[in-house]
Amino acid sequence: MALPQEKRYTFADILSREDGQRYELYDGQLVALSAPSNLHQEIVAELTRQLGNYLLGKPCRVYPGAFDVQLFAQEGDAPQDIRTVLQPDVSVVCDPEKRKGHGCKGAPDLVIEILSPSTQRIDRRVKYELYQKAGVPEYWIVDPEQQMVQVHTLEDGWYGSPVAYLATAEVPVGVLEDCRIDLKIVFQ
Repeated sequence: MALPQEKRYTFADILSREDGQRYELYDGQLVALSAPSNLHQEIVAELTRQLGNYLLGKPCRVYPGAFDVQLFAQEGDAPQDIRTVLQPDVSVVCDPEKRKGHGCKGAPDLVIEILSPSTQRIDRRVKYELYQKAGVPEYWIVDPEQQMVQVHTLEDGWYGSPVAYLATAEVPVGVLEDCRIDLKIVFQ
């Protein structure tokens, strides 16, 4: 739900809030996030577990939401300079320089969003375009209702047609060599 906008917000505004609410920031527009369902959290937990097990001893890290992705932030940007901050359901970040400080500064290597009735339009349109523009190499949209995952891979700056995987599939993670996610467990 978008809050009334009398000003353009920045990441500094989010960091200074003490209301315990989670927020995303779309080019200065502050949006409050609602609490996810139990099913949503179970899917996040299982995806994080499988990715985390694969990443043990490797340089990349997996982060479940709430994790602030300062999508277009550059080295040296202060929080008051940052006007787009998203909280993907799951992020994988390989560059240790992007992981310094609070959240991720720049585009993660993999972003996963789990659809819900209240976020479906944002995940499929708004975030899709922002992740593409920021250069996120791989973007997954998980549909719990259809028990399906759509994988969008960045090629020449654009996401082409997604590859869809059903609940019985193992999904290869393109940005992580030999990593596969077992959807039978994710959707059990």
